[in-house]
Amino acid sequence: MKQGRFTIPADAAFAEESLKIAKKWGADAVRDCDGTALPDNPGRFGKVYNTYFVVRGDNDWARKHPEEAQRIFLLSERNLATGKTLDIDIMKGFLKDEFAPDPSYSELWQVFDRSSGEEVREWSYDGKGAVTVKNCKPFHEYTVTFLARITWHPVQVYNYITNNWTCEKQLTYDPAFPATKEYIKEYMENWCKSHPETDVVRFTTFLYQFTLIFNNEGKEKQVEWFGYAQTANPVLIKDFEKESGIKLTAEDFVDSGYYNNCFRNPTEKFRKYMDFVERFVSETVRGLVDICHKYGKEAMMFLGDDWIGSEPYGEHFKNMGLDAVVGSVGGGVTVRMLSEIPHVKYREGRFLPYFFPDTFFDGNEKGAVSELDRNWLTARRAIMRKPLDRMGFGGYLSLAAKFPSFIGRVEEIADEFRTIYETIDGKKPWCRLKVGLLNAWGKKRSWMSHMVAHELWYQQIYSYQGILEAISGLPADIEFLSFDDVKNGVPDDIDVLINAGDAYTSYSGGRAWLDADLAAQIRKFVYNGGGFIGVGEPTACEANGRFFQLADVLGVDEEIGYTLSIDKYNIVKRADELTGGVQAFDYGEDKKNIYALDGTKVLDITFSDRFRRNVNVGEVKMAINEYGKGKSFYITGLPYSFANSRLLYKAMCRVADKDLLVCYSDNVNTECNYYPASGKYAVVNNARTEQKTVFYDVHGKKTELTLKP
Repeated sequence: MKQGRFTIPADAAFAEESLKIAKKWGADAVRDCDGTALPDNPGRFGKVYNTYFVVRGDNDWARKHPEEAQRIFLLSERNLATGKTLDIDIMKGFLKDEFAPDPSYSELWQVFDRSSGEEVREWSYDGKGAVTVKNCKPFHEYTVTFLARITWHPVQVYNYITNNWTCEKQLTYDPAFPATKEYIKEYMENWCKSHPETDVVRFTTFLYQFTLIFNNEGKEKQVEWFGYAQTANPVLIKDFEKESGIKLTAEDFVDSGYYNNCFRNPTEKFRKYMDFVERFVSETVRGLVDICHKYGKEAMMFLGDDWIGSEPYGEHFKNMGLDAVVGSVGGGVTVRMLSEIPHVKYREGRFLPYFFPDTFFDGNEKGAVSELDRNWLTARRAIMRKPLDRMGFGGYLSLAAKFPSFIGRVEEIADEFRTIYETIDGKKPWCRLKVGLLNAWGKKRSWMSHMVAHELWYQQIYSYQGILEAISGLPADIEFLSFDDVKNGVPDDIDVLINAGDAYTSYSGGRAWLDADLAAQIRKFVYNGGGFIGVGEPTACEANGRFFQLADVLGVDEEIGYTLSIDKYNIVKRADELTGGVQAFDYGEDKKNIYALDGTKVLDITFSDRFRRNVNVGEVKMAINEYGKGKSFYITGLPYSFANSRLLYKAMCRVADKDLLVCYSDNVNTECNYYPASGKYAVVNNARTEQKTVFYDVHGKKTELTLKP
């Protein structure tokens, strides 16, 4: 058993048992969790991490300064007017323990006729939760956008529901207000003095919680991990107007009910406000970090909870002076998201499952081990490409301790993690090609596209999330590019561009593709020999007689009902080495009504027995197209699987005109990594059964291998 690079959660009520498990896992650091306290003399475990909350936890301060609570703009339900007057219960559907309407800033409230899109000026508030709208247009819908104080921190709401907490409900306070801004520095100073045993201050996190709104039944109503809704502080709004000349309204925050979520193409106005918030957060946090350093403590950011405004790939992140980051590992994507964060000394992953009752309940030992294995096997692929510096777990260790097989499996994984880390030792793995992922967010949201919280996903997006999950463990460098980044040309070192997502989302681009110069630059890139991969509804925006604006590059378009009268004859499936004789592929949520243009090579297509005409039938699932000196590949969806990961890699090599059989393992259940600086190869079995494979080194030399499960 090796030691180190492992952080264990411990609890004062489970101290001695925690110490035994720490030795078994080779832990060299201990942490507390939200709702627990560290054991006495925690230094006997190794390095000591303490969770720290900046904007919650001191209810005495919050009660003395209710005017400095955090705030959010909320949009009421839509209400139908049947007469000239309409009464709206603005809190209907919201958890009243979480929010309280704030009439002290009623000048910021707005009422809209949602049927016409017009703002309504004639309304009044009764001070008890009802807005009366006057001179309504019958059978139009109306909403109220109102400012509310956040009276219960949303993460604590979550913990009450998940972990059956009964402790005092935590209020919030906002450092954008002057008194609280000074108070959090004073509190930080006193805390550091009173916690001499703490080596690492684990900020959970900083100033603003991602959007987490609960309904009146205590269920999650809206969750937006990237959401800036809870930064709606009147001071920030006013200061932003002074600096930029831009006057933000309530509607700018609620965005017709979309709340500027990450799937929306961001407006220039809201981009500038996000940047303003980031600068405010980084400046404020830097003051707290400097205090930590003054007392000889490291400052670590947990990428979660109140992380808004501290974008780790944003241009202001470096100004905070942090020592480390830690985040939850949901798979390969979150490993790479964490392991590539710049401007910190080390990066740590909190692996799953979390030691919470929703997993660690009587009778679920096999389920817990299975979840652990799934998490590790997907994460390991990415660790082989860019390792985290440390690993660990969170939650209540006393729950996990009830499952001996789980404890034993963590011990094995911890040793394997250390072996990988020590063997790679900072060496960069060999890459076959460089990929550019093209969307509205670019570098700012590196490894974060199509992500929900800690690499969760919605049904509609797992077909896209699979692209990044695949790439996280493939021999390909990746750069995240915004549409602005390529308007003057695709970077010279990019071999393949990928555009993926549903129509009109920020990820496929929507109206961004109406910029003829943008489309021309991509055409030029491919025509001169570059590769292009489209998934789902790439470049989709109905205009100019097309739905896919780069249909000529992709060789496919989507029928939206406008061109049904135009016959389409390219409906023959053709054999190709990309599909390799596979009879069925997993396209995930898939897309219907895709058809091939003349000259495109159709690799997969489905037919209905209902129709017998030899035109306008069949739905293309996969195609490849030559365009000048370059090529494109299209597929309707690509959820992560071993087979789909291999298909994507083969497609990238194909459109980039790269030899496939170099540093390659021909069994889809296995993958190969090469580290030129040490001359070492790692051939990995991702399956839970023994696998045989033919391995090709970087010179193309073949070796037959048998790999254990």
